[in-house]
Amino acid sequence: MTENEISYKIIGAAIEVHKNLGVGLLEKAYETALVYELKQLGMDVKQQISLPLKYKEVTVENAYIIDLIIENKVIVEIKAVLELNPVFYSQVLTYLKLTDLKLGLLINFNSELIKYGIHRIVNKLINE
Repeated sequence: MTENEISYKIIGAAIEVHKNLGVGLLEKAYETALVYELKQLGMDVKQQISLPLKYKEVTVENAYIIDLIIENKVIVEIKAVLELNPVFYSQVLTYLKLTDLKLGLLINFNSELIKYGIHRIVNKLINE
């Protein structure tokens, strides 16, 4: 599956979760429900991935934690906030660069309409 095909399924699963749970819960509740929906679709889901950071000759263990990696191709960062801070977009882009992945989704489940809470972030440094 391509990144776009995977993201289409992720978005459908996020809509299903939002439809059933609504707004106002903690991120962990949405993450758990989204993982369930994605696994029901037969997708490979890695959750709460702690990764090291290599900086010159130094390795920082557990430098960052990615909420979800789907099919080893798409990063999903889950939020449940009143409004998305610009740093959240930068966070996803940094994760994409550090993992050499092309596509990330930033999903804010605390949106009245989930379609306004889903944002695609593309790592333009990856050659296709």
